[in-house]
Amino acid sequence: MKLSICTISFRHHLYSIDQLAHFAQTEGFQGVELWGVHAKNLANDFHYGADWLTSYNLETSMLSDYLPLEASVADMMAEANTLSSLAYRWGTNKIRTFAGKKGSLNTNKDEREAIVSRLQMLSEFFGSKGQYLLVETHPNTLTDNLDSTLQLLEEVDHPALRVNFDVLHIWESGIDPVAAIRKIHPFVSHFHFKNIASHNQLDVFEPNNVYAAAGSREGMVPLFEGAVDYKKFLAEISYMKEVEASLEWFGPNVKDILAKDSKEVRDISLLYPSLNEQ
Repeated sequence: MKLSICTISFRHHLYSIDQLAHFAQTEGFQGVELWGVHAKNLANDFHYGADWLTSYNLETSMLSDYLPLEASVADMMAEANTLSSLAYRWGTNKIRTFAGKKGSLNTNKDEREAIVSRLQMLSEFFGSKGQYLLVETHPNTLTDNLDSTLQLLEEVDHPALRVNFDVLHIWESGIDPVAAIRKIHPFVSHFHFKNIASHNQLDVFEPNNVYAAAGSREGMVPLFEGAVDYKKFLAEISYMKEVEASLEWFGPNVKDILAKDSKEVRDISLLYPSLNEQ
């Protein structure tokens, strides 16, 4: 298993990218998932990129952003071109986005077809660059449940469209993540790992709260102390040939929690040779 930190976890902290890379290296991570806005803000400092990160024995696992599917085609493709260039500079072929801004049940036929058309354009573009577009399983998008996600993959029908499987949000949708990964694993290129104390506290992950510096963090817990059974899930994905995942922590004490969770993930991975060899 290749495990990454997410730079978004440090969105309210005064740490440099150098400090984050040093932390990731020290705590045994293999990669960094770079938030799009962070990559954009580093764009004019050519010291930073894939070669620089390699000096820490790290790689960029994914560039995570939010492509504007609702914008004009010209604006959307301009943003795609920017992200493609940044991904190339940082040495990753994975760009993460969301599939719209409305849940699948609240999206009508015409709206869904429009999103499918945009994702087809983007998949064709990124595919031509040797890159992949990953739609994240997330509430209030077309990938808010397993069936809609599988339908979307079939509708877009392009090999460059992949899935960032957020375990918590799959669980939130009402399906066991183990059952879900058994159905969708051929399309999964990355995982997000995070946890919650109980189902009735999931609203802490709503964007208007989780991105706010003064937002509540109540219910956010370390990976193996929450409602989602990650020991069971790691056992299930141990058969997969390649597993790349990011620890997505939005709560306090970021470094302490990430260090603790990464150690526990590594300890469990030792039980499964296929995970430990990656």
